[in-house]
Amino acid sequence: MAVVGYKRVSSVDQNLERQDLQGVEKVFEEKLSGKNASDRPALQEMLQWVRDGDKVVVWSIDRLARDLRDLQDIISTLNSKGVSISFVSENLTFGANQDDPFAQLQLHLMGAFAQFERSIIKKRQAEGIAKAKAKGVYKGRSKSIDRDKVKALRADGLSTYKIAEEMGVSRMSVHRILNEAA
Repeated sequence: MAVVGYKRVSSVDQNLERQDLQGVEKVFEEKLSGKNASDRPALQEMLQWVRDGDKVVVWSIDRLARDLRDLQDIISTLNSKGVSISFVSENLTFGANQDDPFAQLQLHLMGAFAQFERSIIKKRQAEGIAKAKAKGVYKGRSKSIDRDKVKALRADGLSTYKIAEEMGVSRMSVHRILNEAA
């Protein structure tokens, strides 16, 4: 039985240290949005890596997923493999053989709040951008990623995941740069 940790922050300039997962033997980490579970390579790798009897530890529900459906699917996938999952800050554990209606209610409420919070953040961001554009002060993000280096690494045969890791940027940024040329 292995005790596995999963840590996630939303961007490369954020720090994973706050998510203190003591007693884990292996940690899967990523600095990507929690918007979509299928776009997170470390999460997908962890889901493939764990085996029957393992335990996954995550700091909080919103670190695992910002979408209620994704949250439910991830927990279901783990439990169907005989893997339990514990959330440190909520003090909740879900296992294949556990049927705690109160824990399920808490999971759904916390997952719904995480999804709601993400929606509010996006709405505020869009409002702020619209106001800045109206004032003529919004220019969008600066193009600070070395596009030539991204293209050179791709030409050398590196995957988008490896390029993103080496450059310290998201995979989506790498995809955008590579699609600019297309």
